[in-house]
Amino acid sequence: MRIDKFLKISRLIKRRSIANEACDTGRISVNSKVVKASYDVKIGDIIEIKMGEKIIKVEVLQVLEHALKNDAGTMYKVL
Repeated sequence: MRIDKFLKISRLIKRRSIANEACDTGRISVNSKVVKASYDVKIGDIIEIKMGEKIIKVEVLQVLEHALKNDAGTMYKVL
């Protein structure tokens, strides 16, 4: 699954267009490497999201095509 879609489905970022823009501006990195929106997310990846002063670091636990609000939190673990 593309990282912009993963960020939206897991509700780490509210909209896919915002996730795509964050990737384009270099604010998303996976395993310490800046990635584009087309990066293919795998289980075990460490995603770092830089939004202003705030940095969110999560580990991918599962990749779901569709997730309800209650299930979205099970897709990742905050580090």
